[in-house]
Amino acid sequence: MKEGPGLKIQPLPPEMTAALPILNRLNAAGYPAYFVGGSVRDTLLKDPIHDVDIASGAYPQEVKDLFDRTVDTGIEHGTVMVLDHGSGYEITTFRTESTYTDFRRPDQVTFVRSLAEDLKRRDFTINALALQADGEVVDHFSGLADLKAGLIRAVGDAHQRFTEDALRMMRALRFSAQLDFEIEPQTKQALVDLAPNLEKIAVERIRVELEKLLLGPAAASALQDLLASGVVKHLPGDMAAWPASVWQQIIGDYSRGPITSPAAAWALLLAPTALNNGELDAFLRAFKLSRELMRSVLALVPALRDPDHLDTWHLYRLYAYRQPLLEALTAKGLAPDQFAAINQGLVQLPMTDRHQLAVSGRDLMQAELVSPGPQMGRVLDSVERAVVNGQVANQKEAIQQFIQEQVT
Repeated sequence: MKEGPGLKIQPLPPEMTAALPILNRLNAAGYPAYFVGGSVRDTLLKDPIHDVDIASGAYPQEVKDLFDRTVDTGIEHGTVMVLDHGSGYEITTFRTESTYTDFRRPDQVTFVRSLAEDLKRRDFTINALALQADGEVVDHFSGLADLKAGLIRAVGDAHQRFTEDALRMMRALRFSAQLDFEIEPQTKQALVDLAPNLEKIAVERIRVELEKLLLGPAAASALQDLLASGVVKHLPGDMAAWPASVWQQIIGDYSRGPITSPAAAWALLLAPTALNNGELDAFLRAFKLSRELMRSVLALVPALRDPDHLDTWHLYRLYAYRQPLLEALTAKGLAPDQFAAINQGLVQLPMTDRHQLAVSGRDLMQAELVSPGPQMGRVLDSVERAVVNGQVANQKEAIQQFIQEQVT
């Protein structure tokens, strides 16, 4: 970047350079076009770019007339995907929005030709930046100053922005965690005043934002804001009922982050609580986690609660979750020698999956050691535990001898 009459980004990141033909064609046809949103913010912060979004004064049909290959990905809201230049790029027409009776989506959108009108409807100043094809930044709402100051500030009136879309309250907390930014006072007050509106938002959308918050480098401070603002009272799972001592431990664990695994993130949130297995299951279901993620979390929480008793058998049962386990144990502040012992225990397991047993049920039947039915399952369970615990070598002859000794 270099300073000038206006801030310019030179050179543009490769992700934007690849999309320049789209902007150039729109501009050449007389339609203003800009890179907008998160890609501009992340470029300025030198963070990885995830999506390149383009906004233009061209109406949807005008975009479709201008390019050969398009897909109507969100035509009712002005979004058309252009496929003319390799990757698909979504172009969204500048628009204004009406009331939000469902606290999530506008009842009606109106296409406009003005970039300023379009940026006015966005959530936060740092997301209301636009970038011209020549790299010049367009900043109508002091987003650059807030980026420099490390502030999350609503565009215009925070109460209006959060009334339009209540999920923006969770996004404010999530961006605070991801960017390690403070939420500016008026925006923070709007969180306090409007938090009850979050109860009107789909759980799935709240879960996505909460999970991103938990995975943010500054999750600890964002969780403090979640509590102080009262937002926590309006989330699933009755987290507001957890004692202050539990929250103190949770925030302490997250201060050792960042966490990269969703399974570790949810397990760290739940491990300090007194929730039993049934209550843990109910909590995760309330947030509508996937079955796979639920299994991971339910396996990890007991291990985090009592790492002193992670014997070889426990480590074997946790092997599939070893990466989130080690990450979460690091966040728990486990002593280095204890952490090393657990890691070494995982490395030295004689096997890591039941399918690695040197014998199968068919082998045992052919050797006339078991009969089909429940007995076979019990014998294989016994063999599996014996091999894992080092009582018998994972070799066919040794296992058969072990079974014969057990039977006799």
